[in-house]
Amino acid sequence: MTDKLKAIIVDDEESARNILYNLLQQYKSEIEVLALCTNVENAVEAINKFNPDVVFLDIEMPNYSGLELVSFFKQINFEIIFVTAYNHFAVKAFELAAFDYLLKPIELTRLETAVKKLINRKHTDSAALNYQILKEGLNKDIKAQKMIVTHQGNQKAIALADIVAIEADEAYTVIIDTNNDKYTMSKNLKYFETLLAENKHFFRAHKSWIVNGQHISHVSNAKYTIVLKNNVQAKLSKYKKAEFDQWYKMEVR
Repeated sequence: MTDKLKAIIVDDEESARNILYNLLQQYKSEIEVLALCTNVENAVEAINKFNPDVVFLDIEMPNYSGLELVSFFKQINFEIIFVTAYNHFAVKAFELAAFDYLLKPIELTRLETAVKKLINRKHTDSAALNYQILKEGLNKDIKAQKMIVTHQGNQKAIALADIVAIEADEAYTVIIDTNNDKYTMSKNLKYFETLLAENKHFFRAHKSWIVNGQHISHVSNAKYTIVLKNNVQAKLSKYKKAEFDQWYKMEVR
């Protein structure tokens, strides 16, 4: 790569800005930090001046939240990596929205992963969509309703309620929706089990399957098979049978 990525750090805490700046110095051959901003207003000025490739953005700041930054621009033509002390609940919102984030205190391995993603990034027009899903997910009054999936090289939002089942495919997973469309994701099944743990409609029925109880047609006890919408057939582990039966009774009430 011939050109360095231009970066801006936005955080109202001086120590947090300096820590991240110093951590990014190990990548100075790839990333150049052009401005350290104390709030959203300063960040808007710096973005207009430097046209950065990436903004490392804190969320909880005075006057304007970091989430409000994009409202100052007609188009988001820069990557955003949120740097936040948000709790575990909020982390799920970032994951569902496919938005990159760093948790405070910043772990070096996690920073390295984020930087590698930046360097290898592919420019898309999906930032606005991802951002909208993130805002919905961070709304404490509303449980997350959608997630970002990859479809034909692009990203799209699908409703969690429209997910019929999720099937393991070695190190990947395949998400099947109500239209029988399939989305291959570069995450393992355990990742989605954890991500959807608080959604009562999803159940890990087998080492290879997560099912959505809203779309179950019937269960074959003899074959240990769960038949879902569009005749999607998921496996049911005999070791999970008792737990599944109890869960499914609640689903069909």
